[in-house]
Amino acid sequence: MKSNLSAMDRTVRVIAAVAVGIFILTGTLSGVPAIILAVVGVVLLLTGLVSFCPLYAAFGFSTRKSEAAK
Repeated sequence: MKSNLSAMDRTVRVIAAVAVGIFILTGTLSGVPAIILAVVGVVLLLTGLVSFCPLYAAFGFSTRKSEAAK
């Protein structure tokens, strides 16, 4: 499992997941939209923490700078 997320991509994903969690915990979001966004938030959090997105890998996409560019 090769990392395919840049530091900025990881940061945005984690911040978005935390924001969704806050909206759900404060009661701003509820019902079906809250459940859907909770699932999306968990996926964003997990992919941000492990620095790998399976969807990016499936399409051969990466936001991480290549090792040769360093």
